[in-house]
Amino acid sequence: MKESVVHSDPEILGGTPVFVGTRFPIQALTDYIEGGHSLNEFLDDFPTVSRDVAIAALEQAKAHLIADARAA
Repeated sequence: MKESVVHSDPEILGGTPVFVGTRFPIQALTDYIEGGHSLNEFLDDFPTVSRDVAIAALEQAKAHLIADARAA
């Protein structure tokens, strides 16, 4: 299994899940997409998050959703 690109640590933003190696919450990416913004707009506003990491985070979220749906 691939290593997660999302990390949660009580010492970083009180445990809010962030992109590994940053202090940027993963929720910022989902908020951008929910708000109708593109991935490129997100990457422009959060330059320390690479495209590969952002896509990997979305892929991990998709995998969790699929696994949860199958378990239900």
